[in-house]
Amino acid sequence: MPKWLKDTVFYEIYPQTFYDTNADGIGDIRGIIKKLDYIKELGCNALWINPCFDSPFKDAGYDVRDYKKIASRYGTNDDMKELFDTAHSKGIRVLLDLVPGHTSEEHIWFKESGKATKNEYSGRYIWTDFWIKGIANHPYIGGETERNGTYMLNFFKCQPALNYGWKEKKESWQTGMYEEDALATREAIKDVMRFWLDMGCDGFRVDMADSLVKDDDEDKSGTCEVWRDIRAMLDDEYPEAAMVSEWSNPRLAINSAGFDMDFYLDHMYNGYNTLMRDYESNEVDNSYFKSDADGDINRFLEDYLTKYSQTKNQGYISFMTCNHDTIRPSFNLNVDELKVAYAFLFTMPGVPFLYYGDEIGMKYIPDMPSKEGGYTRTGSRTPMQWNNDINDGFSMADKELLYLPVDESEAFVSVEKQMNNENSLLYTVKNILALRHRYEDLQADGSFEVICSKKDEAFSYKRGNLIILINPKNKAVSTDVDISGYEKIYEIGGMDGKLVKPQSFIIFEER
Repeated sequence: MPKWLKDTVFYEIYPQTFYDTNADGIGDIRGIIKKLDYIKELGCNALWINPCFDSPFKDAGYDVRDYKKIASRYGTNDDMKELFDTAHSKGIRVLLDLVPGHTSEEHIWFKESGKATKNEYSGRYIWTDFWIKGIANHPYIGGETERNGTYMLNFFKCQPALNYGWKEKKESWQTGMYEEDALATREAIKDVMRFWLDMGCDGFRVDMADSLVKDDDEDKSGTCEVWRDIRAMLDDEYPEAAMVSEWSNPRLAINSAGFDMDFYLDHMYNGYNTLMRDYESNEVDNSYFKSDADGDINRFLEDYLTKYSQTKNQGYISFMTCNHDTIRPSFNLNVDELKVAYAFLFTMPGVPFLYYGDEIGMKYIPDMPSKEGGYTRTGSRTPMQWNNDINDGFSMADKELLYLPVDESEAFVSVEKQMNNENSLLYTVKNILALRHRYEDLQADGSFEVICSKKDEAFSYKRGNLIILINPKNKAVSTDVDISGYEKIYEIGGMDGKLVKPQSFIIFEER
């Protein structure tokens, strides 16, 4: 596990809506380069950049047409090399988004695979051996190529599944996971990883990491074996390279598959979901950080503590404010609620991720027309709001050229509005991240111990020599935590004797 992850906070960038430097209405690599100082000053020292490879963009770049070429709308490979170099000069690491489970149907591998004549790529994807033969329990397509067979999909129709083999062969056309074609796919993905790591990339966020070996068992042992093989390559050739999985099962992703980090995703009914998005799984929103709701931190702890104990000292659970697939937390939380929620996320063990715009409370825009397969996710992918200039400072392009519309409401937020405002969300985020970097106890591998989680008292937990008290509710609550030997080092809200004021977050350090 790379040591640099210990004191790392990631900033996720959706490149097409971050910053446009050539006035074509789409963000670009040079735009990221220009904003590196902002990211550094914010307190983030690593980036996760959503897919920026050549693509027909039917799924916003998660349909890769060429793994080794930057999409022309973002720039060139040379621009990406400059980004790596410039970021490193500022102490910032960069993860790219790896999509190993499928490609675009326009990828040359797939075009060759679909030919009637057998060739090097015939086994790169999963095909049946007859034009009307289906694939049980999996989506598939037929009738679109000259090959006599149907092919499996991994997600959308435009994303044919790469062939890593089947856990157990039941049909003659299936490939075992140790057969030549399945092993060739592994090596092809390793080759892609080497290409970008050699250029300066620091690792990868892995899309749909659990989707490789088909009809895998409950513990995904086949898929885990593929990732252990890839991790062994990295350990041997690129020991400082990091990988974070889109899995949300840290016991498998970290303990079995060898990932350094696993995202705590917004899956319905899990612990993370109860913190800010309980409305997704219940008719009544009882999100813990919603001040007027009936939330209970124990709903989170019952899920999280098991996962934390299973993976402690082996890898990191990664909390995120949001991501490109998730409704922004400002959808149901106001600024004061967000301050306490973020303070909690950024003082927990593991390696946190901050989604662009969440630091200023950018809004989720409901009912926005789908863009590049975004559907309901599109409202969380709107242009970054930098200032009061044209198009919120995102682009100098004509409005009709913009990738997505900017927020034109009178109440829109921006970096410029909040930069020097001590009461702003941005100011709070910067302060919390500065504390995380300053105190090792708040970093990825610092200890974590719950002190009190009684529903009607302040939630309290210990990180090394620090005690943290939280009351996200709109009324004061009591605490019996003994802080007589401690000194307060940071607070949102505050205390009045043994009462923790409404919407408070307080950190104490042992004297």
